[in-house]
Amino acid sequence: MNEQTIHDAKLFKALCDEHRLAIIELLQSSEKCACDLLENISISQSTLSHHMKILVESGIVHARKDKKWTYYSLCDEGITLAKHRLEDILNKDTIAYLSCSNKENEKCAS
Repeated sequence: MNEQTIHDAKLFKALCDEHRLAIIELLQSSEKCACDLLENISISQSTLSHHMKILVESGIVHARKDKKWTYYSLCDEGITLAKHRLEDILNKDTIAYLSCSNKENEKCAS
């Protein structure tokens, strides 16, 4: 396996958990500290730390330390990379097919 494949697996694994997806949704509006995230997601501090480590290592989330607090925000570059990697993995014909509505699928298949 090449390094790109290993990185892609880490990147997409970060998106394969309902808590991490909820965290990403919360971060869409603004930067948040761990305490803000814990108020909105019913998980322990240690579980949140585990999820944040995965999201930060994937490049989707950026962590910024300020004294005793860590603040998290979405990383535009990481999200753009994830989008581009998914497009690269799926060929353009597959993406075009998936973009069609169910009603148009017959036209898309031809």
